[in-house]
Amino acid sequence: MRITNPVMSVPGAMKAMLDLSAAAATTGVDKDLVELICLRVSIVNGCGACIDYHTKLLREADVADERIWAVAGWRDVPYYSDAEKAAFALAEEMTHVHVSDAVWDEAAKHWSEQELAGLMLAICAINTWNRLNVGSRQKVSA
Repeated sequence: MRITNPVMSVPGAMKAMLDLSAAAATTGVDKDLVELICLRVSIVNGCGACIDYHTKLLREADVADERIWAVAGWRDVPYYSDAEKAAFALAEEMTHVHVSDAVWDEAAKHWSEQELAGLMLAICAINTWNRLNVGSRQKVSA
């Protein structure tokens, strides 16, 4: 670890991050899907602390093991609906900071404007957590 996590060092930062996630949660997107998206984005970003955390949350929520284990290969497995796959595609493209019209249009077929906003906020939040954790080399507690 390079420094204490910045959200713990800067007054109000933790509250701001938690408030962002709480706002995203009010938009009607399934909580388990948001956790799966958080896991997928954390895998893309190589954030071990978040991979560990969101895997544990998914297991505690009794999400089927197949849905957890296969999240890295979501395109090629039958465990996710078309709407969920559209959300994963949106998450990956937002993580790479470019959302194509094709991915946006597919997501918009499955999700309302409010739900899309919630997905986007959740994706932004996990990307911020990943960057803070990776940048400061946060470790998984044993």
